[in-house]
Amino acid sequence: MTVPFRATALLAAAALLLPVATLSPAFAKKAAGSAILKSVDTDNDGTIDLKEVEAAASAKFDVLDPDKDGTLDVKELKGRLSPSALKKADPDSDGTLDKKEFVALAGSLFKEADPDNDGTVDAKELKSPAGKALSKLLK
Repeated sequence: MTVPFRATALLAAAALLLPVATLSPAFAKKAAGSAILKSVDTDNDGTIDLKEVEAAASAKFDVLDPDKDGTLDVKELKGRLSPSALKKADPDSDGTLDKKEFVALAGSLFKEADPDNDGTVDAKELKSPAGKALSKLLK
């Protein structure tokens, strides 16, 4: 193998591995928050408001309810909520969330993630515990 060929092969290998190297847990968390912001921010103003969150939660509910029974159980929620969070969000204590309960939970998490009460959640606020919970719910 000649030196120029070896150098080219090393550069090609480095180029292939670079995307994997940037997927550190911190990068992945940042990307997840950014992805939620981009997917929920329908007016592209760089923030999400309650109306956008409620619309996203309603659409996510439909995706998560493949049997179309109108409720989400633990299995359908796919780890988006801890058992204690599910119990807290389930006022009728039937072990499931209907669409109204799911959208209300998203709204509650939105309000917790908006400590300055400006009616919007930005990328920084999505990094708070409530913002992360909201992102996890809507992912």
